[in-house]
Amino acid sequence: MRELRTEPDHRDARGVLEESVWSHVLIVRASGVARHRPTIDSVPLPSLDDLLATLRVVRLPLNTKFRGVTYREVAIIDGPCGTGEFAPFIEYGPAEASRWLGAAIEAAYAGWPPPVRDRVPVNATVPAVSAAEVPAVIARYDGCRTAKVKVAEAGQSLTDDLARVAAVREVMGRDAKVRVDANGGWSVDDALAALGRLSAFDLEYAEQPCASVEELASLRMSLARNGIDLPVAADESIRKADDPLRVARLGAADIAVVKVAPMGGVRPALTVAQQAGLPVVVSSALDTSVGMAAGVALAAALPRLEHACGLGTIELFEGDVVTDSLVPQGGSLPVIRPEVDPALVARWAAPTDRADWWRERVRAAYPIWKATVRNGS
Repeated sequence: MRELRTEPDHRDARGVLEESVWSHVLIVRASGVARHRPTIDSVPLPSLDDLLATLRVVRLPLNTKFRGVTYREVAIIDGPCGTGEFAPFIEYGPAEASRWLGAAIEAAYAGWPPPVRDRVPVNATVPAVSAAEVPAVIARYDGCRTAKVKVAEAGQSLTDDLARVAAVREVMGRDAKVRVDANGGWSVDDALAALGRLSAFDLEYAEQPCASVEELASLRMSLARNGIDLPVAADESIRKADDPLRVARLGAADIAVVKVAPMGGVRPALTVAQQAGLPVVVSSALDTSVGMAAGVALAAALPRLEHACGLGTIELFEGDVVTDSLVPQGGSLPVIRPEVDPALVARWAAPTDRADWWRERVRAAYPIWKATVRNGS
């Protein structure tokens, strides 16, 4: 492993990080809607040929079904600052995937802002498994005293969720923090009913219980009216939104969950985190250690970090592209950037047809990313 490679520290007299390379910033237009606008300074833009020349694709098996899949395909690219990861989920179109490509390019060609801490606390992640499987899942996360539990899984019931969360609380004890994540799977009424029962397990917060920003705002009011003291966190309503600050403006969440790749890189994610004005939880998007290092870089650069971060999901993989994976030790991750192991990349290489598919995906996303950078739109 090597120390996290960053850009030189360019801070003004107030300690605010200045933009010294092309990156995303938030621009508030006359309409009041915040948009991403990449800017360019001293770092040359890589060409499409540059990206394709080093692109490799791996298929990594998961030890537990997650988001309905049993393996994860990931493309990686190399640049002067290291390796970047491009792994938008397969259902995402070129426009959405272009942000993920921007994050990979930032990692490989621009580096990341300097850290303000050398370790990042992380949570265990419990997929929608049976209650009997919970102890084995928790055991993978060394020293973690916070757990995120998936709920509202398609084909399952609230009874399943209650049993799973109860098992987590039993395994981890009363002093641990337990949060639930519904991935927008409930209506407001269903969320109110479910969280009213799940809150008996002393939850830290509920992540994305409903799909829309309006529903989140309505749910927060309903929880308060019913005397349920449970903070609401927004994930998809931030990372999949054209206007990621709308959640804060409408009072739809108490906590912002921010992920690097969907935001377009560490810098745009840092901007969203700072401008949202909410406590931030940095989370991963089922990344290898290459992508996880970007999440760690974001968490390490935040001025304040009040919650454990969702950056322990390497434990869901059966393989990785680095020898020393970024897995929790004593409940936290070091702020480092692991080196890619060519032998592991070869071992987990995706079939040729899948590698070709990912190349075409980069070709489709690249001009959108480049146009956004060039035009500032």
